[in-house]
Amino acid sequence: MRSLVTGGSGFIGSHLVAYLVSRGHEVSALVRPTSPTRFLRDLNLDLVVGDIRDRDSLRPAVRGMDYVFHLGGVIAAPDRDTYFAVNTQGTRNLLDACLAENPGLRKLVFVSSISAAGPSPCGTALDEDAESRSISDYGRSKLAAEEAVLSAAARLPVTIVRPPNVLGPRQKELVASIKLLGKRIKPLIGRKDSRTSIAAVGDVVRALVLAAEDPRSAGRVYYVTDGGAYSWREITDAVAGAVGLGRFYLPVPFPVQYALAAAAEAVARVRKKTPLFSREHVLAARRHCWVYDASRIERELGFRPSMDMKAAVRSAVDAFRAERGSVT
Repeated sequence: MRSLVTGGSGFIGSHLVAYLVSRGHEVSALVRPTSPTRFLRDLNLDLVVGDIRDRDSLRPAVRGMDYVFHLGGVIAAPDRDTYFAVNTQGTRNLLDACLAENPGLRKLVFVSSISAAGPSPCGTALDEDAESRSISDYGRSKLAAEEAVLSAAARLPVTIVRPPNVLGPRQKELVASIKLLGKRIKPLIGRKDSRTSIAAVGDVVRALVLAAEDPRSAGRVYYVTDGGAYSWREITDAVAGAVGLGRFYLPVPFPVQYALAAAAEAVARVRKKTPLFSREHVLAARRHCWVYDASRIERELGFRPSMDMKAAVRSAVDAFRAERGSVT
């Protein structure tokens, strides 16, 4: 099998590439000239230089592929136009390239986001049939990309997967949390009643490949979670436990987090980069619940998660220690 992964140098993408290679796929990873390829260097794959905003660069990339996994996009951008230019128009460009150059493609799997659906009512898990109520430009750009994907379903076999907050080795926010906790600084994220779905990165990767290979997934949308609903403080406590943080730490309350996020945004603007976290992220964790029902992919495709939140956190902390030797 030949597979193309856009966004192959990213967090989920790099894990997906490694998994596909381990299964014997001939893998091509679409990367920009500036993309970090550290986690791809030792893998048996082809690096294809291109950009989802450049339709012509996508045409040779999709030729001859059996599967296309579309993970390329931006999670944080300076303005609305950038979200839609990359996440929405970039997806349209990829669809156009596949239709023009590879109409016999077995499956295009689009990795969307729970942000496309919007937050859930607290105490309720949304399923895939619930009306989408995106509250951010990022979410609205992913929802528009989903609409483009589904509009091509009559001409191309497509599947949409909506991961929740994904935990595992290399996840930037989790790495930042491990570093803070290693310094005995504990951010008190969200409220005690604000809950979110979680999935381990390895489970998301398995779900993506399952969705690609199973013809029953064509035209379907799936959530992938571990089945739990966790407060952000539970997740932080799990990281603290895996790190070995005792009872003595410096708590970082919401007002301080908000101020730090504002400062991070200001620094990012000066450097013309995107901040690791923003005031929007801080408020989203505090004001809303993000819980989703993943029973459809279990019922229709037989998917079962292999890790819960605590196991996913432990794997990330263990990988951090293995790379750096310590968390302090």
